[in-house]
Amino acid sequence: MKRLMGFDNPRLMQAFIDYMAARQIELTMSVDNDEQFALWLSDESHLSEVEQELSRFLSDPNDPKYQAASWEVADSRTASFHYRNPNLLAMIKAQAGPFTLTIMVLCIIIYVLWIFGLQQPLFSLLHFPLMDSERWQVWRYFTHALLHFSLLHIIFNCLWWWLLGGMIERQASTTKLVQLFLFSALISGFAQFAFAGPEFGGLSGVVYALLGYLWWMGWLAPEKGLHIPRSYVIFMLVWLVIGFLTPMNIANMAHLFGLLTGCVIAFLEAKWHFLSKKA
Repeated sequence: MKRLMGFDNPRLMQAFIDYMAARQIELTMSVDNDEQFALWLSDESHLSEVEQELSRFLSDPNDPKYQAASWEVADSRTASFHYRNPNLLAMIKAQAGPFTLTIMVLCIIIYVLWIFGLQQPLFSLLHFPLMDSERWQVWRYFTHALLHFSLLHIIFNCLWWWLLGGMIERQASTTKLVQLFLFSALISGFAQFAFAGPEFGGLSGVVYALLGYLWWMGWLAPEKGLHIPRSYVIFMLVWLVIGFLTPMNIANMAHLFGLLTGCVIAFLEAKWHFLSKKA
């Protein structure tokens, strides 16, 4: 199952689905995550043919051949055609890259072990460095981001990581996402440890860095195609403020410094992009 594109006009896209059905190629549409609908190809062996035809369709969707195909398959579609939701795993993979998925899987495995009673050994192995003897155990500066302490905690963080991390990995690169993960885990970890002590964990500092990066890249360098809906930014900023105003046990400093890390990286990258264009 291959995701081809997102779109917001299912009635128009139905003509293309019918046209390809007349050529014995099955396409389906589903409700998407960040767009309204998504178009899926069932058999990837037809990918090249479908992509070429899709390009022609998008340049001239009112071509009579597409409307004619809808009439040709109308009877069979009425009898048996239905919109089919793609496999959940296929949808998750389509919206993410290998590093996004790897971090999600690691978080889930660690959480499963956590709820089966391995809290102490896991925390001892993965927490941010506490003592001089741990300062050279380099993994600790990053693995604290993989620890989660409740079901709500891991669901919230993994959903945002999948959404924002997948967006960056698909539209920028895996290298960029790895860079953001490492820098934000390091800086947000130091900030949270300095202000609130060692009892913390989770991807939220990294998630706020991804938010800040997408937010400022969309503002400072929109031509790079990295952007985030304003509603996401407002929601996450409101949640950040709520964290500081309530007595809930939230890693507020990790959130704040993660956000600042993402914004600074975006600022420097946009500045470099601007200067390289002028050179």
